[in-house]
Amino acid sequence: MTKLWRKYILWFAQEHVEFRISEFQSIVKMFGIQFRPVTEQTLKPFWLVEFPDEKTALLYASRSIALRAIFELYAHSNKFPQFHESLRAHVDENKDELATYFRPDTSFKITVETYNKHFSQREKIEKIETMDYLPIEGPVNLKNPSVEWWYIEFWGLDPTAVPPEPEDILFGRLLAHGQRHLIKELSLKQRKFIGNTSMDAQLSLLMANQAMVKEGDLVFDPFVGTGSLLVSAAKWGGYVLGADIDYMMVHARCRPSRISQKIREKDESIRANLKQYGCADRYMDVVVADFSNPLWHPRISFDCIITDPPYGIREATEKVETKANSKDSTRTDDMVHYPSTSHYSLQSLYGDLLEFAAKHLRLGGRLVCWLPFHREDYNPEMVPQHNNLTLVANSEQRLTGNTSRRLLTYEKHSQYSVPETTQLPVATPSEDFRDRYFNSAVESRKERRMRKAEQRELGRAEMELRGKVPSDGRAKKCELNKARFN
Repeated sequence: MTKLWRKYILWFAQEHVEFRISEFQSIVKMFGIQFRPVTEQTLKPFWLVEFPDEKTALLYASRSIALRAIFELYAHSNKFPQFHESLRAHVDENKDELATYFRPDTSFKITVETYNKHFSQREKIEKIETMDYLPIEGPVNLKNPSVEWWYIEFWGLDPTAVPPEPEDILFGRLLAHGQRHLIKELSLKQRKFIGNTSMDAQLSLLMANQAMVKEGDLVFDPFVGTGSLLVSAAKWGGYVLGADIDYMMVHARCRPSRISQKIREKDESIRANLKQYGCADRYMDVVVADFSNPLWHPRISFDCIITDPPYGIREATEKVETKANSKDSTRTDDMVHYPSTSHYSLQSLYGDLLEFAAKHLRLGGRLVCWLPFHREDYNPEMVPQHNNLTLVANSEQRLTGNTSRRLLTYEKHSQYSVPETTQLPVATPSEDFRDRYFNSAVESRKERRMRKAEQRELGRAEMELRGKVPSDGRAKKCELNKARFN
């Protein structure tokens, strides 16, 4: 006789909604989880899914960041009479199996949860009293109950058009919470070393899940920055390795991004971040490297590549420039060489990134990266493609103004072969993303800079008329830069 599957309620946070399906599909594939969707996977925060058993449901909850909690479903309807009839029938049919939860020595708690509608405490108690037919005999324990029951009403997604009756009424037993506690645990607010573009903990963990990082995987970030993505990958058990062209960033000697911090502390580093979260043994190394000139041996293979390339807004898109110099070199071997850099277009960067992933990912390995764009210009042709990589997820996150970025997830499906042509992202009309970002406003960047300079000059002149001596901000800035290396 085939074992009956069980129905479960997945309660998701209504945040980064577009990423929820991609994360779910990645986790079930990573663990080989079998499931059957009961209801259509939409924007609703409550999904109904069938899993073979409770152990499988708990396995999914052990990795999900989008998941708030998972419940074993006892009853579901959109009408109150049918709901109570269904709940009563479920309890009667599974009386022996549920007897453990209804024993006199089993403490309990019933939580009433509503979405898009507020209930007073009295109304919540009235909802609980409508289920007085439940054979619960144990004592109430609101702080640490042995079993926790949840009654849920879903009143639609639009707060301006709340329906007269709830769209879904559900009742179930709490099994486990998701891993959203990690968002606070890995928060940038308490992190040792951060920068202007450090990825927040929630998105970093989502990226690691979509990359299917497992215990013992080798994870690489070619644009490592302050190592936020390495922290999340190491938290899931991956061994992490990174690279970046910015020497000052890799060595934690760049300008502090915290407004209250004037100079970097000497012990700040990417390694210190991983040590802070108990993942120091997962740290391999970070190197200063130009991604446009790969230094990796052809035989090195990564399980995952997770990265957030620079967009040219808060961090420059640079590569080492090769110059043909006809003059005789006066450099000696003991002289320090600082190579000059040039602009690294996003089109070339993403073409190189996909080529690198096709060469160095293992079969089945994943590349997860962000692609910035202007919403008015977006079309599917903008997404870069490669013969050896399959695009398996494409989710949008809206940024400021008219800009967005998409989280792209690729999976390597075949061994690398030299492509005849690599399809690069389609450039926005006649301009790069950075140019359109700064020049699409009513006031151009140059005009704004000149206007602010005039305002500063007027301010200095007014201070002198009042007998005050204006401070030299540039001199103070130079002193701060010198203090970082003392």
